[in-house]
Amino acid sequence: MKAIIPVAGVGSRLRPHTFTLPKVLLNVAGKPILGHILDHLVESGVTSLSLIVGPMGDLIERYVRENYDIPSEFILQAQPKGLGHAVSLGLTKEDKEVLVILGDTVFDLDLKNVLKNARTSCIGVKEVEDPRRFGVVETRGDQVVRLVEKPEHPKSNLVIVGIYLIRNAPALRSSIDLLFERELTTRGEYQLTDALQLMIEQGEKMSTFPVNAWLDCGKPETILATNRYLLDGDDFKLPEPREGVVFVPPVYIHPDTELSRCIIGPYATIGSKAVVSDAMVRDSILGEGAVVKNVLIEKSLVGNNAIIKGDFQQYNVGDSSEISSV
Repeated sequence: MKAIIPVAGVGSRLRPHTFTLPKVLLNVAGKPILGHILDHLVESGVTSLSLIVGPMGDLIERYVRENYDIPSEFILQAQPKGLGHAVSLGLTKEDKEVLVILGDTVFDLDLKNVLKNARTSCIGVKEVEDPRRFGVVETRGDQVVRLVEKPEHPKSNLVIVGIYLIRNAPALRSSIDLLFERELTTRGEYQLTDALQLMIEQGEKMSTFPVNAWLDCGKPETILATNRYLLDGDDFKLPEPREGVVFVPPVYIHPDTELSRCIIGPYATIGSKAVVSDAMVRDSILGEGAVVKNVLIEKSLVGNNAIIKGDFQQYNVGDSSEISSV
């Protein structure tokens, strides 16, 4: 099974972090977003990767080659023409079936079971309260009958979460080619949703499978939410005690961090070679080499090698007074 992973997005909502690093390499719960996805794919039996890269694609290639022993190719999407276009770059005439998974979404499901037991093409879905911002799936029984990209008046609250198992890769390739030939775009882009709808209209059987958790990493607040979810998992243990340091679990602390006179957690991820002293860090992610001193850090993303230094104040506060810093 080959996985096609579009990772060409520039991550504009995550500026300034994505000025110097691709979004999928941002650290969440101790490893890059892409690392969580690739670990899941390898464990599920995926045997090769086609990553569709954009700006700074060389950094993505370096990370994958240094950390994963799996055949991988890296294909440049020079212009952002949509997800359908990105997937087409990874499809070859030899492909019989493929798994397509978005590179900026951490997911929680038994993918190995899906790959083993799904008889037809199928789409990962989840119920949401407001589906208008997503691709919506309409079903009849256990079969998909219609896919609509960001409808104004959705007829279903089942939305596409960015995981697609395509058992008939040639049919997908033909449908995307048809989008190109007829210049069929939605909001100016060639959408994978539109190509899948063409497959359905041409008789392709397509079903759905539920995704337990769908963890978007497109904005600072959603990255922090994903960090909290992952740290709550069973894989994270309390770090070894350090003199003068208080850990409030759950936390992830890289072994080579330098910590002194500080309180870390809950929900803190501290990257390699970071330095924290005389500080409190909670519900935050500190990147590699970050330095934090004399401050309280909360609900924050601190980039690689960034430095934050504060100071402590002296107060003489009378009765019924209030001092706040918001």
